[in-house]
Amino acid sequence: MAPAGCGMLLRLALYLGSLHAASGSTFLYHDYCVIGAGPSGLQAAYFLQRAGRDYVVFERSHAPGSFFALYPRHRKLISINKRYTGKSNSEFNLRHDWNSLLSHDNRLLFRRYSRDFFPDADAMVRYLEDFASLLKLRVQYNTAIVHVMLERDRQAWNGHYFLLTDQDRQNYKCSSLLVATGTWVPNVVNFPGSEYVEGYETVSINPDDFAGQTVLILGRGNSAFETAENILGVTNFIHMVSRSRVRLSWATHYVGDLRAINNGLLDTYQLKSLDGLLEGDLEDLAIVKDKKGKLHITLRFYLENRNTSAGIDSITLPQDELDNFATRAPYDRVIRCLGWKFDFSIYNRSLRLMTGKGNKKKYPQIKPSYESRGTRGLFVIGTASHSVDFRKSAGGFIHGFRYTTRAVHRLLENRHHGVPWPSTVYPITQLTNSIIKRVNEASGLYQMFSVLADIILLRENATAFEYLEEYPVGVLAELEMQTGRKAPNGLFVVIMEYGRNFSGADKDVFYYNRAVGEAQHAWQSNFLHPVIYYYKRLPTEHEMRLRPPDWPLPRPDAVHHIVEDFLTDWTAPNAHILPLRRFLENCLSTDLRNFFAESCFLFAFTRQKLPPFCQQGYVRMQGLVGSEKLRRHAIEAGLLEDYTLTDFLGDRPPDSHEGSQDHLLRDHAMPVRPLQHLVTAKDEL
Repeated sequence: MAPAGCGMLLRLALYLGSLHAASGSTFLYHDYCVIGAGPSGLQAAYFLQRAGRDYVVFERSHAPGSFFALYPRHRKLISINKRYTGKSNSEFNLRHDWNSLLSHDNRLLFRRYSRDFFPDADAMVRYLEDFASLLKLRVQYNTAIVHVMLERDRQAWNGHYFLLTDQDRQNYKCSSLLVATGTWVPNVVNFPGSEYVEGYETVSINPDDFAGQTVLILGRGNSAFETAENILGVTNFIHMVSRSRVRLSWATHYVGDLRAINNGLLDTYQLKSLDGLLEGDLEDLAIVKDKKGKLHITLRFYLENRNTSAGIDSITLPQDELDNFATRAPYDRVIRCLGWKFDFSIYNRSLRLMTGKGNKKKYPQIKPSYESRGTRGLFVIGTASHSVDFRKSAGGFIHGFRYTTRAVHRLLENRHHGVPWPSTVYPITQLTNSIIKRVNEASGLYQMFSVLADIILLRENATAFEYLEEYPVGVLAELEMQTGRKAPNGLFVVIMEYGRNFSGADKDVFYYNRAVGEAQHAWQSNFLHPVIYYYKRLPTEHEMRLRPPDWPLPRPDAVHHIVEDFLTDWTAPNAHILPLRRFLENCLSTDLRNFFAESCFLFAFTRQKLPPFCQQGYVRMQGLVGSEKLRRHAIEAGLLEDYTLTDFLGDRPPDSHEGSQDHLLRDHAMPVRPLQHLVTAKDEL
């Protein structure tokens, strides 16, 4: 029987067995079930364990991270391991550590497992094993979940339970299901002669096996170029064919596109060293094998009317009609390197887990909250959740999904346990500083640009604000329901963005004057930079659907771009902080500057309303405790006027009070000099 038929019978038997189990067997129950003990599964387990939740992780292998035990085949990861940044801030350093998972244990930083900038995959395997064991995560190994279905129950959290069956027909019941299996099923294109094609997952990685051979590689991603890089120095030549043109990560700013570490074949192609790249639809190809074992490339339509019993000599090849056909030379080997897709086979139709559309069909369809569009309570995390930001951000990679997994956990905590999204309340005078601190340190905003954002909820009369970190902007309209926080008085959204016309496979990202340095032109910034959106009220779902193309958010009431910075250090007083503060002041119709007590004293006599800093500090007798030394320092620095008793009494000794009142009334008024520190107060930060 054909393998496909065997697979169908096996799935049918498992399905019938699960139906029988559902009617008569007992189930091992957990509130949360996580399928897969890869990086995202372990990250979810960490958050569930820290929250004290009832959970279990199912892993089909004997150890976590089984994908990394096999792939990449040539063992070099393309996720950077930058051990030194010149800074000691751990959150900032995670911006440049693409392999560590989030935890409270400093032993579990990836830089302790490898010194290589591009680490060996075996280091990732060791890291994940330690992450699971040191944190004592509840992982059930050697358990392959082979079938998942629903059981309706109005008493369940989501109106149903998830019923899982493993390879030994043990059954489990869960209230919430987290799918962290990644994408591990090889993409295969079927065409005449595809049986002669070797897969990336099985092809030899010994360069000596390719010595003196001519090789055709199907695909144009990192796995294809990684394979080419390995054999580039021993082959006659390598040709690479794919439907789409090559996309370079430094041009698209998408880390899943071709990385520089793998692009040696681009050099040999453009410098005319026999190797080459071609574009073509793989489904239109056909491969014919001659008597010597050589593989010839032809087109499918040439084979449609041929006599199947005839030999290769009767087959029309493209070079028979076009003698300079590009792939007219025969090949010794053809290798398929077309990436991976999600395994839908274990999910019963009752879950309505649907494939994505277009170039996202290798992923399941999910909402921006990472919940399945077809089934409430089923969340997809990790690489398989990349449909939310495919070719836009880093959600398909560890340095991205470690943050989206935390966001999913926070959504679940609010939904099922009444734990609101974590937040901190600050006085309004700390608004500018809070934003500046986050855009300069936060790793989640930096890695998941245009996807995760900090939300600032304003309190009544804008006297204080509530700060929420790294919320998925795709569900901004559902913020109150998803977080348990209220937004009746308006909000700011802090997000990171690239320039909208800067990135792309056909863009010249190295053109002259590509950088913007002036604050007044910040909206034209090309490189990653902070953007602050202001809304007087929470946007609606309708407004979210109608947002402009490529905008992460609907049109705001006001928007501010902080100008891009070569050092990604947005702390320049005039270029970064001052324009931001003025923007916030205009939105709030208030004064967010900090003032000395002397200024607050004068404002109390000259203004109807004191600035918030004076209201929350000076009026409440808060601030620096004065001393003679501090006063003299401020006078010498020109920050305070020197109002001493001699100003009023002339040359009289301070302890001579005779006639002092008459003298003051007759000869002196309080000298009021121009208060220069108030005239230039717009420069106070």
